[in-house]
Parts: sequence; C-alpha cells; structure tokens
Amino acid sequence: MFRFQVLVVVILGFCQLSVEAKKNVEQKKQTYIIHMAKFEMPVSFEDHAHWYDSSLKSVSKSAEMLYTYSNVIHGFSTRLTAKEAQILENRPGILSVLPEMKYELHTTRTPSFLGLDQNANLFPESDSVSEVVVGVLDTGVWPESKSFDDTGFGPIPSSWKGECESGTNFTSSNCNRKLIGARFFSRGYEAALGPVDATKESRSPRDDDGHGTHTSSTAAGSIVSDANLLGYAAGTARGMAARARVAVYKVCWLGGCFSSDILAAMDKAIYDNVNVLSLSLGGSMSDYYRDSVAIGAFAAMEKGIFVSCSAGNAGPSSDSLSNVAPWITTVGAGTLDRDFPAYVSLGNGQNYSGVSLYRGDSLPGKLLPFIYAGNASNATSGNLCMTGTLNPEKVSGKIVLCERGVNPRVQKGYVVKEAGGIGMVLTNTAANGEELVADAHLLPATAVGQKRGDAIKDYLLSNQNATATIFFEGTKLGIEPSPVVSAFSSRGPNSITPGVLKPDMIAPGVNILAGWSGAVGPTGLATDKRRVGFNIISGTSMSCPHVSGLAALLKAAHPDWSPAAIRSALMTTAYTAYKDGNMIQDVATGKPSTPFDHGAGHVDPVSALNPGLVYDLTVEDHLNFLCALNYTAQQINSLARRNFSCDSSKQYSLNDLNYPSFAVSIQSQMGSTNEVKHTRTLTNVGSPGMYKVSVSTTSASVKISVEPATLTFSQTNEKKSYTVTFSTTSKASKTNVFGRIVWSDGKHSVGSPVAISWT
Repeated sequence: MFRFQVLVVVILGFCQLSVEAKKNVEQKKQTYIIHMAKFEMPVSFEDHAHWYDSSLKSVSKSAEMLYTYSNVIHGFSTRLTAKEAQILENRPGILSVLPEMKYELHTTRTPSFLGLDQNANLFPESDSVSEVVVGVLDTGVWPESKSFDDTGFGPIPSSWKGECESGTNFTSSNCNRKLIGARFFSRGYEAALGPVDATKESRSPRDDDGHGTHTSSTAAGSIVSDANLLGYAAGTARGMAARARVAVYKVCWLGGCFSSDILAAMDKAIYDNVNVLSLSLGGSMSDYYRDSVAIGAFAAMEKGIFVSCSAGNAGPSSDSLSNVAPWITTVGAGTLDRDFPAYVSLGNGQNYSGVSLYRGDSLPGKLLPFIYAGNASNATSGNLCMTGTLNPEKVSGKIVLCERGVNPRVQKGYVVKEAGGIGMVLTNTAANGEELVADAHLLPATAVGQKRGDAIKDYLLSNQNATATIFFEGTKLGIEPSPVVSAFSSRGPNSITPGVLKPDMIAPGVNILAGWSGAVGPTGLATDKRRVGFNIISGTSMSCPHVSGLAALLKAAHPDWSPAAIRSALMTTAYTAYKDGNMIQDVATGKPSTPFDHGAGHVDPVSALNPGLVYDLTVEDHLNFLCALNYTAQQINSLARRNFSCDSSKQYSLNDLNYPSFAVSIQSQMGSTNEVKHTRTLTNVGSPGMYKVSVSTTSASVKISVEPATLTFSQTNEKKSYTVTFSTTSKASKTNVFGRIVWSDGKHSVGSPVAISWT
C-alpha cells in the first residue's frame, strides 16, 4: 500500500511537472515582428500608431512595442508568448507575425589593386562624391580613427536628415563632416538577452569590437598616410569612396545582431536619406518575406538606395550563400596580390612557406624543440590547442604544431603561450585546404596550408627529437596568381531561388587593412592588450564594403542610375580571367573557379564607370518576380508594403527577370530536345553603336543561341531586347555546365555569366 501511495505521488509529481513545463513554454516570451496591412486600417483610428497599439493590446495588456516601423514595413515589434502571437496573427489587418531572427557578422592595397589610384582622373569630382552617403549596419564606429578625419570636407549635404545619437562613451560631438550620422539599436537585443553590459560594450554607437570601424572605413574611409598594422602593409590607406560621407547604425552586439534592431536601423537609414547601405552580416536562409534583411532591402531599393551584402563565410560548401534576394548585391571574397610570408624551417632541412602578422621578439636564430599538440595533451581534441588541453611539462620551451578548427586561430597561439610554448605552427585541415589567412599572433607563429601541414606532421611523428624554427619576412607584393576565390567565400547555387545566379561578384576580402577600434587589440582577445589604429582581417564582411564604396562612386558619377543599373555595371564589366587568359582560380580546389564561386567575376571599377549597356530593373519587375515565385498576395504585401495582387490572367516566369546573369535549369529527357528560353532587355548608357553577341560554354552538350545576334542603339537610354535559347539532347548529367554571353561594340564588353544544371 505504501509503495502504491508513493507511486501515485510520483506520477502526480510528474504530471504536475509536465503541466508546469507546458505552462512555462506557453508563457515564455520572444520577440516578434508584426507586419500590418496599412491600407486596412479602420477609419476609427486617427493614425497607424494607435491602430498598432490597439491590435497589440487586444492580445496582451502588458506588452509594449519595441519599435514601430514606417519605411521598411508598416508595423511594429514586440515581446509575446507563442499563443499570443498565434492569436494576433488571426486578427484583422495582420499580414504576418514573424519570430525574430538572429544574424551574425561575416567577418590598403585594394585601391591600387582595383586601379583606383592609377585612374583617379576618370572618377567624379570630389564635390559630387561628397554628396553621397554610405550607411553601414554593423558594430558601430570608433570616431577617433583617422579614417573619419573630415579635413577638407564641406558642409553636410542638405538632403541629410540623420542624427548623431549620444550614449555611453559617445556624444554628438563625435560626429563631424565626414562621419555625419551615428545611431544605435539595442531594444531587440536587450529584450532577448538583457541589458547591455556596460563593462564589456558601450550602449551607444561606439564600436568596442572593431568590425564596424573596419567595414565603414573600407567603404568610405578618408585618406590616411603611413597606415599599417604593426609595420605590416605599410602605405596610404583609403576607403573606396574616400570623399563620401559615412553614417553608422550599430545593430550588432556581443550576443549577435537581432532582426528587430536591423529592421529599425534600415527604417531610420531610409528616413535619413542614405544613398548606399552596406550590411556585412547574415542569418539562416529563408523565404524573402521572412527575411528581415531582404524585406528592408526591398524598401531601400524602392527609394533608389543601393544595398550591398556579404555572401557569407560558409565556403567552400555549395548552397552556402546568404542574402540572395535579387534586389540585393551579394558579394563573395577574393585575395589581393599582397602576402605576409613566414617560413617554417625543419631539422631535416626542409622549408615550408606560411603567413603571419606576428610582430615581437623573434625566435633564437637556431633550431628549437618541436612537438605535435596531439602528443602534448590528454584530451581527445588536443591537436586543436583548445583552452586547458596542453600539458605544460611537454610544451614548455617548444614550438607546437596545432590544427585549425573549433576555437579561434589566434586563441590557439595564446593557449600555447600560456602552457609555456615559445612558438606555433598552425596547419589547415581539409576544410580549409591551401587558403592562408594572416593573423597578428601573440607569439611567434605562422599558418600553413593542408599539404604543407601534412608534410610537417609526418616529420614530427617520425622524429622523436624534431626541431624547427620560424622566419618572418614582412610584407610582399606582386603575388601571383591574384585574385583567387577564397575558400571561405560562400558558394552557389542559390538555394532559395535557383533561377537567380548568386553571388553577384567577388571583391577583395582576404587580409584587408582598414581602421580599427581602440577598445580591443588586433586579435580581439581580451588578453591582447595591444592597441592599433588599423587592423588586417578577412571575410566576405571585408569584400562587401568594397562594393558598397564602389557603388557610391558610380552613384556620384551617374546620379540617375537605379540600384539595379549600378549592380549591372559592376557585374557586366567584372573579369573572370587573368591577363594570361587563364580563368580565376578557386583556392579551395586549385582549379578554375565557376560562376557559382565568383558570380560575374572580380569587380573592375574603372570599367564599370562606362559599361556601355546595363540591365535595369524596376519595382514592377521585382513584383513580377515575386508572382513568378507563386507568392500569395499576403506574402507579397508583407514584403513589399502595398496592396498588390498578381494578375491571374498573366503568365509570370523567373526566366524573364532582367538580371545580368543566367541560372538555367534544363529538364533531362532521353531522345528529345529540351529547350529553355530567357529574355533580357539592355539599356544604352553610352554612345550610339552596334553590339554583336558572342557565346562560350564549357561543354558541347548545351547549345546556346541568341536572337537577334546584333543590337543597334541610336541614342542614350534606348532599350533593346533579346532572347537566349538553351537546348540539349544529351543525357542528364550531374555536372554543371558554365558559359558566358558577351555583347561588344569593339569598345565595351558587356558580359553575363551562365550556369546550367539539370533537373
């Protein structure tokens, strides 16, 4: 009887716990973004804010709005339980109730490498460039950086409506005629994770991370002489559009970047009248009407604002892209012709090249004891040199070989140093291949590729008394081949819309020198007490602002061009081959890269100034694109902020989107000819002339024909259309076929990449 009573009590206890758990789940709140149908507001309300508040109070008397939005969407963000969100979604006038997403950062030699220094006279006068405002959504700004010096700048553009917000360690006086705006957005972040920790980061536009200062100075930093990182990459630093104005919108914090804050920042940026928006961040892929960055970018595009986003750092895996909406310019990363060599010399007489930004006391000029981290640890992951895994008795006084993975590269060196090691060789694994990224290590260290790392490891594992040393050679220019597509750069195809080829292009994103925060050292580690004015880091975060700055130059030169026209100019003039005719390499494979890796190719800003022809797109074209995706009226209205329905009598096709590239899907059927047709329209932005088409492919299994084969333009802004037919009778193949369609008048070459796959 006693056992039965105990069992009943236990069962009742479990039931009570289950009820309590369910109750806790139901009561747990999270942030939601509520899209309202502005055109459905009842006449009983005076304004939209009152309507929003009434709708919210109908499901929760205690809930408060974090933000109201009027430019990117019509609606607000708030904290609700899942049940409250479900009830609200069924209320009249509600288009969608979307749970907040968390985004992550995609973490000066480039002006010369891109030809900006040698061709400065081709670009618009500084007065017109200084009317262009580049808005950067990131971790904020370090206003004391020389990259934001406003010497020589005239009055702030009269069109500017932005502000310089005060906060922790930041006042309105931190802005000037160069850095004309600074705002911060933390309500979504704080609602999710609690108040900003003032001991770790500033609740203000101030950048305590460095990433935001780096990206904004890359896009539009002022000219700074004698810039360098610890003596490396010495020279004159300048942003792509050095005379443009900068406005920063801090949306990223230690815990990430939250979509309610990102939307609020984009909402303000549109109101402030920025001309270019640069976002070096991304989240998990989702349909466009659920993606806050895509939603905000659509509204910006409508206002004529060019939006540039990083492609992501999830390469070399395929289908790894972020920010793939066709109204966003998606940028992958390539290398420069600059390197920072540091050599490993082994006791067997072999030397292996690596890279490093270490600056400090050199190793003794002799061979030193050398050990593999996996043999100096009891942990299963000892080879990774993670915190607390190395045995000081085995490591002390030795150079240690660590492998990449899990923890940051520079932290591995710190772990070695703390364990008494005097140097580190960091080797890539198969995931990183031969790509080398330089770091400002805290001890003598160099990074080597996988093949060299395997050879070094073989030596270590076959010699009980292995020795080595490391030599540092500073900065080296003229590295060939360059550029190459970086291994980390995210790749296509586009998993959301395979019919739109992404990335759009690549730009410099490896070992980029730009401005830095004075709050952290170049490694970003709390233990790094060094402070630098400039830092060298890598990522598509670095390639994105290059294109943002170049777009600012094109906007100054062609103020009447739409965002699509600017992107087209950058894409159709991009190059895919070196001067010797060989294709741009993919460092991940050592083979020629494809349009899924490099998009249209590597940016060539000088050629983009005068592209001859452009592929333009209107808001209506993008709405037709959404109809072709079979989006419902509610989904389109959530994204495009309007009362719009697709015409049921009209046939919409993704193949008709006037994009400067071609992503073609061909059905595989034996014994029959399979055809796919794409239509495009070119606009003349140059002199009158006749253009002839040329076509190339990587396989004879696909035939590409263009009709007509010539286009004659007699005046500026004249439009001409053509049709491309892709056909094959070949058996289905898992191998993609790539090609290129080029229109040329003998002076201009208007190129479009082609990627063909089978279904």
